[in-house]
Amino acid sequence: MLLRQLEPRTARTTAEVIRFALWPLAVMTVLHRVFIKAVNGFVTDDYRPVYNASFQFLNGNPVYTANFDSVDPHYLYPPSGTLLIAPVAIIDYEKSRWLFILLNAVAILIAWYLLLKLFRYTLNSVAAPALLLAMFASETVINTLVFTNVNGCLLLGELIFLHLILARRDLWAGAVLGLTIAVKPTLAPLLLIAAARGQWKVFITAAGVPVALTAAAWPLMVDPEKFFTRVGPYLMETRDYFNSAISGNAEYYGLPPWLTWGMRITMGLIVLGSLWLLYRYYREDELFFVCTASGVLLTASFLLPSLGQMYYSMMLFPFLMTVVLRNSVLRNWPAWLAIFGFMSYDKWLSDRWQDIGRNLEYLRITFGWGLLLLVVFCVLADRYLAARAAGTLDKGLDQDWMRTAPDPRGPVGDPQRAEGTGAAGPAAAKDPAATAEPAPPTAEVPAGHRT
Repeated sequence: MLLRQLEPRTARTTAEVIRFALWPLAVMTVLHRVFIKAVNGFVTDDYRPVYNASFQFLNGNPVYTANFDSVDPHYLYPPSGTLLIAPVAIIDYEKSRWLFILLNAVAILIAWYLLLKLFRYTLNSVAAPALLLAMFASETVINTLVFTNVNGCLLLGELIFLHLILARRDLWAGAVLGLTIAVKPTLAPLLLIAAARGQWKVFITAAGVPVALTAAAWPLMVDPEKFFTRVGPYLMETRDYFNSAISGNAEYYGLPPWLTWGMRITMGLIVLGSLWLLYRYYREDELFFVCTASGVLLTASFLLPSLGQMYYSMMLFPFLMTVVLRNSVLRNWPAWLAIFGFMSYDKWLSDRWQDIGRNLEYLRITFGWGLLLLVVFCVLADRYLAARAAGTLDKGLDQDWMRTAPDPRGPVGDPQRAEGTGAAGPAAAKDPAATAEPAPPTAEVPAGHRT
């Protein structure tokens, strides 16, 4: 079966042409990123402090001994994360790093597959190679592999969590989220999604797993309390290097505190406005609500607190994938200008225009996150004002054309969607499946999307 798929043949449709062109590009890009670029490494090495701390833990020595006055990567994982990651130091550093790169690469590939499934695409669709190529061409995936950190595993945890929470398997969803929180609290804002949907059982395991792991790790460590007395206060500080949060760039450029807090509060109010509109008018449209609200929450968590780094943007892949939904807030060019800012691997440092290039390079991530949040709010606010003027708020914020437009993913069960053609186009308007009534909200077919 696999050999038949690899058999060279001439494409007969536009979708086949695109797939045949994209698959080799995607596969070779993945191989290059994993086995060449990642193995070569870079001067920034996030894995060395993790390996050293794990080695010290296994040998009964203090773990939290980093010099926070240096700009080198520090070991900042909690005791629960130390317990989970400690086995990496059983073998020598080089082999351990290679295996960790491979682990993250496999995790990203599984997350890619789950992301396709979440939006009802198959491996035979055009979306499969396009998404794979886009992911491994992004800064966030490249530097996660090159710097060798755990973000690929966190992305996998996020996708599993989204699948489980949409299927309303609350305890398992909480357990998966709890495992990621035990290592890094990056995905903790997603607990608000569970709260908005009334899935309170998620909190039981999401809190229970890291607490249990911390209790298990505590007697095995020499200095577990120093995470709370030494590392915790450091994490609350704003550093002026490798920090794309508003406060980080404000510290670097020497902005006055009142201006910094003014920007943070303004953006916070914008985020609250977006979340209210999503909750009030879209929470029954499950896939759109969960992925869009999670994107807003995570982007805000990168931009507004004390620390935000560019490769955190990997967690926004489910949000960016909502562009395939008819009522997506990302179907406009400003949104993708913003996404370019924090996803592109391009460097804007210039030998000829040094000040301009440096400012563009340092600020593009912050501006990208901020612009994305502004775009979401403006799109939702515009829909709200239009619906209020038309007197249709009781029907939601989607305009009529959004409700009747054919789903670009194709109707459920349509064999065409496996080829990536969907039901779009003039012929789709005559297809009864493209104009059917909305399906009831389920994890498989979100409300507000035609079946």
